[in-house]
Amino acid sequence: MQAFHIRPGGNAASLALADSPRRPLGPNAVRVRIHAAGLNYRDLMLAWGQYGVGHNDPVIPLADGAGEVIETGAAVTRFKAGDRVVNTYFPDWIDGAATPANTAASPGASIDGVLAEEAVFHEAALAAIPEHLDWAEAATLSCAGITAWNALFVSGRLKPGGTALMLGTGGVSVWALQLAKAAGARTVITSSDDGKLARARQLGASDTINYRTAPEWQDEVQRRTGGADVVVEVGGHGTLQRSIAASRMGGHIAVIGGVSGFSSDLNLLPLIAGAKRLSGIFVGSRTMFDDLLRFVALHRLRPVVDQAFAFGDAPAAYARLEGGGHFGKIVVDVSRR
Repeated sequence: MQAFHIRPGGNAASLALADSPRRPLGPNAVRVRIHAAGLNYRDLMLAWGQYGVGHNDPVIPLADGAGEVIETGAAVTRFKAGDRVVNTYFPDWIDGAATPANTAASPGASIDGVLAEEAVFHEAALAAIPEHLDWAEAATLSCAGITAWNALFVSGRLKPGGTALMLGTGGVSVWALQLAKAAGARTVITSSDDGKLARARQLGASDTINYRTAPEWQDEVQRRTGGADVVVEVGGHGTLQRSIAASRMGGHIAVIGGVSGFSSDLNLLPLIAGAKRLSGIFVGSRTMFDDLLRFVALHRLRPVVDQAFAFGDAPAAYARLEGGGHFGKIVVDVSRR
């Protein structure tokens, strides 16, 4: 089969297509023909050498794959040939709390990923794709979808009528907007692009704030809403203190990314005096994934795909993500050459 490989720390220029041997199939393993694969900011971090994997050996990148079961091991009971499936981000984290052991392996980083014609998974690391989603849409679920679900409803405990604040219009933020809206929450989203904010309103954003024209956007959130119950914080160094200020007393700040850097001189007083909670969100378990998929199927949510690139154009997909102009998720259509 053909697969792309990338060397951690080699930048996207090291991404190369080559023949790769087919993995053997164990008794509980499932072979999947990959139809679409989704990109995440983590994939850029891996290329830049900023995502610790403990090696710089070439790896098949990308964690989010959607495809069709083409072969199953002798002991497989959960799936059969022809089933449409998507893999979970942490194959060993099925339920319960995150541990170093169950989050050690992740496709496209510590182990081979899904930017390939085929991939092999343990049956427990797969879930069925909701019937109304196409391949590209399903390839947005594994990282961004689970992360948004965990941030809002598991760690964040968002309730109907509550307020969720999303920063920017990347994959996690747009997924969180759609999920929170469907759950009956008030949704606030920020961007520096009025065109993107208009698209966010079409998706159901209750309030939009341009942080270029309103640089003290945390004050604007407080003025309009009285403070967010949950903040989906993807910015890091440049936004964390403002996200804390934008939350209500007793609010929750779900720290997901560090687009502007991961170091921070954090003023703890607003956290303490505001009885606010700050937590790191490391994607989520397959149980969270199952809950997300049921919710997506019930509400017939369709994730936003910014652009789908042909398999051979995977380097252009990386460039699109690195450029930061996207709205929603960037996907590689593996079945299209």
